[in-house]
Amino acid sequence: MPKVSLIGSRLAEVGTEFIYQGESSACEGCPYRNQCLNLTEGTRYEVTGIRKNAQTLDCAVHDAGVKAVEVEAVSVYANVAARGAYAGSKATLPGPCPYTECPSHEYCVPMGANFDTEYQIEEIVGEPPHDYCMLDRDLTLVKLAPEGE
Repeated sequence: MPKVSLIGSRLAEVGTEFIYQGESSACEGCPYRNQCLNLTEGTRYEVTGIRKNAQTLDCAVHDAGVKAVEVEAVSVYANVAARGAYAGSKATLPGPCPYTECPSHEYCVPMGANFDTEYQIEEIVGEPPHDYCMLDRDLTLVKLAPEGE
């Protein structure tokens, strides 16, 4: 179910994905705080609609102002421990990985997912893109359901 929120006008296009970073110090005293700060921090969202006749509102954070949009939390692709991973099961991320050159790094440290959170697996995608895990982890690539949305 989509939520209505305000985001930077430059981001206000259907299909744009972003990770909500939470409140900025510049938000203090803003009359639109409740409309902007209504998302879950650290969650990946996609703009699914632009509110018709929405005016651009002044914003201390976004130089081109903000617009009203509809957003939905989206799934995150991630590597999890292969053992016990199946669609519908719960999983946590195996932990940080310092090997940024690895083709799987973006799935081992995915933006929009936290290491200390348990997620439901929506789908098993298959083998991760790496040939060998430098941390000797047995991983599988999965699609995680959006957190608590």
